[in-house]
Amino acid sequence: MSIQQPADLTHAAMLGLGVHRPERLVTNDEICEVLDSDDEWIRTRSGIRTRRFAGEEETLVGMATSAAERALEAAGVRADQLGCVIVATSTHPEHTPASAALVADALGVKAAAFDVSAGCAGFCHALNLASSMVRSGAETHVMVIGVEQLSRFMDPTDRGTAFIFADGAGAVVVGPSDATGIGPTAWGSDGSQAHVITQTPSCLGGHGSPVVQMEGTAVFRWAPFAMAEVAHEALRLAGVAIDDLDAFIPHQANLRITQTLARNIKLPESVAVATDVVDSGNTSAASVPLAMEAMLRKGEAEVGDVALLIAFGAGLSYAGQVVALPPVA
Repeated sequence: MSIQQPADLTHAAMLGLGVHRPERLVTNDEICEVLDSDDEWIRTRSGIRTRRFAGEEETLVGMATSAAERALEAAGVRADQLGCVIVATSTHPEHTPASAALVADALGVKAAAFDVSAGCAGFCHALNLASSMVRSGAETHVMVIGVEQLSRFMDPTDRGTAFIFADGAGAVVVGPSDATGIGPTAWGSDGSQAHVITQTPSCLGGHGSPVVQMEGTAVFRWAPFAMAEVAHEALRLAGVAIDDLDAFIPHQANLRITQTLARNIKLPESVAVATDVVDSGNTSAASVPLAMEAMLRKGEAEVGDVALLIAFGAGLSYAGQVVALPPVA
């Protein structure tokens, strides 16, 4: 007896992109009503001018579902064609059930569903998993969602985090394509620096929820330099020259990190660089798809453009891949 498996690999690509940005816009001045800081200090330190916080009626699952529905629309794919739903998040408030199962149910499907916890690198991790599923024939269409509700897991008086993090969701449908649209992933982790970004129990507000804490200086010393090497590895794996890139879309951690990383990679001036952090803050696992959407919406990049994605965060975990930008709803 032999066990059958798909014989041929296929190409995989992002077929459609959708996002959910909460309506509530939060300025630096509002943050500083509680935080001992000011607008100039925040903008100088991070580049952030505004961010969005989920309203009382906006849940993590609701935002993820909204983004997923828009991604399906952009891809021209029905929900019942999905074989798997992967949600990258660090802020689903329950260990069980996984948020992905709830999103799948909201979409009206019984697809396999699970969460990925890789901090801010979660979306790029999940994208690699989805691409591998499609390429191997294990699934035809996979939904990948990055979603965070960090506003409910912050200490508003913490000068290291309160002005940085925000909420939102971004989703893509990964499916078969005539050409490769998602390159091999350069990924890894450095657990020796796990203490740099953590979620620890807190009595903040009396709810005991884990609050995000971060050693910002340590992240800045690590990310722009270590991720330059990861970027070049992703380009090498994809067989793409840096001069052939149209866009660079890193995790929107901090504008200074993005600018330093772009210089360290030695990006040509012709490559458009995502700066959605200025308007949206750091949305962790949601930041890469949100930044993709912002570039496409503003005309800074076009559908089909070749982009380098890089993400990094708690773990410390990181991942990067070269992709073709998808249609957006």
